[in-house]
Amino acid sequence: MEKYSVYIKKFKVAVVIFAVAIASIAFFISKIVPEVQRIIDIQEQYKTQSSVLVDAERKLESLKAEAERRKIEDQHMLKVFFKPINKGLDTEAAIAEEFGEILQLIRENKIKARSVQYEYDPKDDNFVKNVPNKYQVCRITAEMVANYASFENFMRDLYKHEHFLEISKIEILPYEKNKRILLINLQMKLYAERDPSTVVNTPAPAKDEAKDDVKKVPSPQKIDDGGISPEATE
Repeated sequence: MEKYSVYIKKFKVAVVIFAVAIASIAFFISKIVPEVQRIIDIQEQYKTQSSVLVDAERKLESLKAEAERRKIEDQHMLKVFFKPINKGLDTEAAIAEEFGEILQLIRENKIKARSVQYEYDPKDDNFVKNVPNKYQVCRITAEMVANYASFENFMRDLYKHEHFLEISKIEILPYEKNKRILLINLQMKLYAERDPSTVVNTPAPAKDEAKDDVKKVPSPQKIDDGGISPEATE
């Protein structure tokens, strides 16, 4: 009996050792598994962030390339002042020639001009104030009707226009009966080189007597009725 008791004691010791080993392994696994999972999560986040960073760098390079392209394009698009072919023209006649180019852009983009106002050599223009004997100026206010695509193309054509001009104001409202149609109030200034023979050296009027010479006259050229009407339906 004593012989078996020795084996039983050894067996109990072995069982205890095995149990302790199992508990140690379980404890180790409970500690190591979350750490392994954390490392895996960090790796996944790193991959995701790396991908985002690559996309951001690609977009940044694309934006830089676009900015450089526009810079080069602007450098090659230096505007020159319109110079009338005929000599001795007053401001109204000289601007009429240049406005013909703008009218052509309006027709090509199928835009309807409802009304046009002209203000010749406006006193508040910097060129008129500082170099009145060098340039002829006309402020044009036009009410137009167009759709989105036509007006976008028209503005792009104005940007590319070879002669110097200034877009002073743009007001856009959707047509109430058809939201795809735009009612546009566009104000711009056109400039032309003045013929020295038209310069008249007269004393400037007193400040309190100066008034803007605003004229509302028919368009220098006939505007076709073609294009988009406000009455267009869906």
